[in-house]
This record gives sequence, structure tokens and C-alpha cells, in this order.
Amino acid sequence: MAAKPSIPKGTRDFSPVEMAKRNYIFNTIRDVYHLYGFQQIETPSMEMLSTLMGKYGDEGDKLLFKIQNSGDYFSGITDEELLSRNAVKLASKFCEKGLRYDLTVPFARYVVMHRDEITFPFKRYQIQPVWRADRPQKGRYREFYQCDADVVGSDSLLNEVELMQIIDTVFSRFNIRVCIKINNRKILTGIAEIIGEVDKIVDITVAIDKLDKIGLENVNKELREKGISDEAVAKLQPIILLSGTNAEKLTTLKTVLAASEIGIKGVEESEFILSSLETMGLKNDIELDLTLARGLNYYTGAIFEVKALDVQIGSITGGGRYDNLTGVFGMPGVSGVGISFGADRIFDVLNQLELYPKEAVNGTELLFVNFGDREAAFAMSLLAKVRAVGIRAEIYPDAAKMKKQMSYANAKNIPFVAIIGENELNEGKATLKNMETGEQTLVTVDELIQTLR
Repeated sequence: MAAKPSIPKGTRDFSPVEMAKRNYIFNTIRDVYHLYGFQQIETPSMEMLSTLMGKYGDEGDKLLFKIQNSGDYFSGITDEELLSRNAVKLASKFCEKGLRYDLTVPFARYVVMHRDEITFPFKRYQIQPVWRADRPQKGRYREFYQCDADVVGSDSLLNEVELMQIIDTVFSRFNIRVCIKINNRKILTGIAEIIGEVDKIVDITVAIDKLDKIGLENVNKELREKGISDEAVAKLQPIILLSGTNAEKLTTLKTVLAASEIGIKGVEESEFILSSLETMGLKNDIELDLTLARGLNYYTGAIFEVKALDVQIGSITGGGRYDNLTGVFGMPGVSGVGISFGADRIFDVLNQLELYPKEAVNGTELLFVNFGDREAAFAMSLLAKVRAVGIRAEIYPDAAKMKKQMSYANAKNIPFVAIIGENELNEGKATLKNMETGEQTLVTVDELIQTLR
């Protein structure tokens, strides 16, 4: 007996209905990106490992899917190296390429390679899958789509303001209530300076970024395990647990970080973004959250994350400013800022809250029943006319029993069925059946089009 086929853990098949829902997500995000002047690009699914490694921190590097070299990948490897069983070292010999971990690093590589063709500031968006060798769990997959928008070649904080507007617009169109959380890596660096642990900024940010997931006690434990003193951990507590309005938090931070030039710079940037957005009439809440750190090493300024309010799930959008990212590819001095919508998590949220509009998931609008060659020939002439005006229509390909054809229409949730028999042929009309109400009406092709439109 043949083995039952399967797919890798952390990946999924999508049915036609699910794809209709996903395309609703992609098209909504794409339409909003176009509103703000972003242009689409695509990059390869695989990149050179030299492009990817070292850009996501040690934890991110471990999650890269590496692609085994084709041909004789044992050539150039000694028996001693093979017997050492050093997985990391052997992987570097066996693999030159890897699946992309995100869309931002490939975008930075794209900018450097195509710098002479690009007009700056360059506003691009990208909707493509990415891969991470993570442990699959609810809302976390090994293959998933990101929907990124980035601006490079501009230091202006107006870019951050517009990205927050994009986030608000997208989720308003989805009817998902969210909280947009923002912070600034300069504030976090300032905090590290104030508590006397500036060399441990990465360890501090990685730890406090987990506050929602593992709780304060475990965050403190992780900080101590990273060699951060008890005194510094104690100083950190009132800062990461700071409460109040955004304005109150900023006022407190100005006092707390007064001795840190970079910290004050982060406070000023956050104040500009938040005060600008106050006049924009956002439909969703925006909150300054000092526990937001985003674990990726390349963020240098404002950072963002979006949480759904009515569903228990991780971040559904994130991003930030990464002033020096292109520098690692030999192009220093190019500032960038971007956001990434997690399409797969948004898909799950919309499913749980049943927020898909009916028209987004309906496929075929009209089915022509097939009673035989003469009837089918007439139906085909009508099909051409209804399709010409944009009505999604099809004909049942076989002259099967009426019950079977109606079952087909019901299974595909087709709202209307056109029946053409001997009487309809003689009159040059069709009987249009509303599958929801059961009502049947004899109509001309123009009347049929008017009803469906």
C-alpha cells in the first residue's frame, strides 16, 4: 500500500475558498500601498547565505533554511571535517544558498545592486513568501507570506508617520481592531546607558521583547543569565513597567534619560511621530510601549508592532527604521524604514472573527446548466456576453442530470443558475434561478446582466 502523502510541518495547503480570502488580504494591502505611492518589486526565493547570515542575530541565523549545493558537495571536504560532525561548519561547506528569512535584507541587497537604476527616495512594496526553521505553533509557520513596504534614501520622520497611517488604513478596511505599538531603539540604548550596561544592549532588548510571552520574572532571570548585574536589573524595572498616557511616558523619559544624548534623541523622534499622528484622525489606538524591542539587530530608530485586540495571537504587523542596513553590502549612508504585514496571521484573525466580506470569497456568480449540444451552444453565446461585462460565469461541461448540476452550484456557493431548455431556446431567453431564495424568472440576456450587476 502506498504511503499517504504529507507536507512539511509548518506549511499549509490552501483551498480555492481560502485562496479567495488570501487574495482579499493581498489586494487590500496592495491597494493601500498604491495609495501612498509605493511600487512593487520581487526578489528570488533563495539568496546567497553570505547575504543572509549575520543580519538577524544569532537566534535568527539558526532559523535560516540552508539549501544543499548541487553536484559533488563532498569535494573539498576532508575526512577529518566529516568525522568532526560539526554541523555548523559542515553546513557552511555544503550550502552556499538559503531561503530568504524576510524581505528586508533581500531588499537592501536589491538596492545596492540596482543603485544606478533607482530614483531616491525609493518607495517599494513586496508581497512574497519567506521561510524560517522555527518550531511550528498556533499563528507561527515555517512558510508564510510577508507584505512589506519600505522607504530608503530619506531620513524624514514623515515616512514613519505615513507608515502608521498605512497600518491604520489597512486594518480599518479589514474591520480588525488593533493597537499600534511604537518604541525607539535609541530610547532602549539610552536606558542601557543609564543603567550602566551599554555593551549589553542586544541582550537587554532581546530579553524585554519577550515580556508579553514569558513575564517579568523570566525576563529578569534571562537578563541575569546574560551577565547583567542585579543593580542594573533593579534600575530597569520602573522603566520597562512605565505606565500612563503617551505624553506622560514621554515626559517621564525626558527626565530619566536626561543624561543620555541618544536616549533623548529617541524621545524626540517618538514625540514627533505621536504628535503628528494626533492630527491625522487614526481609527486605532497608538501606544508608546517601552517593552517593545523587536529582536532583530538592524533596527536603529523607531520600531513598530501591531496587536489584534479581539483575538489571542502574536504580532500581526511589525517594522522599524534601519539606518545602516545597506552599509553591510558596501553602500553606507542610506537610511531606510519599513513595515511588514503578517498575511498568514491576518488570515487567521479574519477567519476567527468572520470578517471576510461576502463578495471577497464568492467565486463564480452564474452557472449555466447544460442539457445538451443545442442548449450548450446557446448558453456559450450568452456566456461571452456576461463575461464581457465582468460577471464571473461558467457552464457545466457535461450534459448531466439536473440534480448533479444543482449540487455542483451549491457546493461552490454559486448564487445564480441559468437554465436553458426547449422553451427558453425558442424564446431566446434563459430562466434565472436565485439559489438562495429559489425564485425563478424568465429573462433576456440584458435582464440577466442587470440582475447580477
